[in-house]
Amino acid sequence: MAKKDKPKLNYAAELRRLREQGPERLYLLCGPEDYLRECFLAELRRCCGVTEDDFGYQRLDGAALDLNTLSQAVDALPFFAARSLVEVRDYDLSKCRDADCERLKTLVADIPDYCTLVFVCAADSEPDGRSAAVKAVKKAGWTIEFTQQEQGALVRWVQNRFAGLGKQAGPAEAQHLIFLCGSSMSRLIPEIEKAASYAREDAVTQADIDATADRLPEANIFTMTDLLSQRRYDAAAGLLGELLADKANHPIQINALIGQQMRRMYALKAGQAAGRSRSEIMELCGLRFDFLYDKLSAAAKPFSLEQLGAYVGLCAEYDFRMKSTGLEPGLLLRELFARLAAGV
Repeated sequence: MAKKDKPKLNYAAELRRLREQGPERLYLLCGPEDYLRECFLAELRRCCGVTEDDFGYQRLDGAALDLNTLSQAVDALPFFAARSLVEVRDYDLSKCRDADCERLKTLVADIPDYCTLVFVCAADSEPDGRSAAVKAVKKAGWTIEFTQQEQGALVRWVQNRFAGLGKQAGPAEAQHLIFLCGSSMSRLIPEIEKAASYAREDAVTQADIDATADRLPEANIFTMTDLLSQRRYDAAAGLLGELLADKANHPIQINALIGQQMRRMYALKAGQAAGRSRSEIMELCGLRFDFLYDKLSAAAKPFSLEQLGAYVGLCAEYDFRMKSTGLEPGLLLRELFARLAAGV
């Protein structure tokens, strides 16, 4: 059975709900998009009538959280504010068990009307829905999962960030930046600033972005396999050399990313041959954006399904050899590249 997609975040609707209905007494904020989470928290502080310097605002470290301290913070009356706000960062609710769990259940079920309690999860941490403590918090409060934005919203946001810096960027340039640097807003902000600062003209070009972007390894692998499909072997080899020169990229990791890209192209090609829909193929390949489907489809087009199947097997073979033979992984990776280029 296919994994059920998580509900997509409607950030504008969440903000509208907060502003029109006021703060809830309890929130659980989670998900990978920490930029939107922090923006929501700033708006929540505003709606509660507190700032980070006010007595009515308390921020507690979840790693060292004591439930007595939390209970006292929740019960404390607000000072010169409409509400008090208690923010708990990185508290692992799934590890709250036995007596502490029972006490937490009692606490979250009886939060005073004048208080808002917020549990803020780390971007790389997902609450375990099987945990009794997580179930209690979700039942008593309002859960918001800050998922990464869809293509249209993210592209418009990138364009608006450039506009705020006095630069113009078209949809193609915004998509190119997302392709190179990923879809995390927190990661994109400094990349937008670098490209805007570098661009000499009012309009930011893809060349400006290429000159300044801190590329994800996945983007470089995508580009390298695309160059192989175009038979631009020197350019592809140069990119492989750059990847190997970066000590942060181990040859085994690079091979794993090449293998992942080959599997995606194989899955796309197989899906197209089987008459699967675009959305089905995107889900199968783990692609979130339409423009990435288009890029992957163009990269896979010159190859036959049989070729891509052979390449997938070749990457698996070299993964085994890198991990088991004792041979230098960098040399093996270059050998793999030569065989991919030769179509063997």
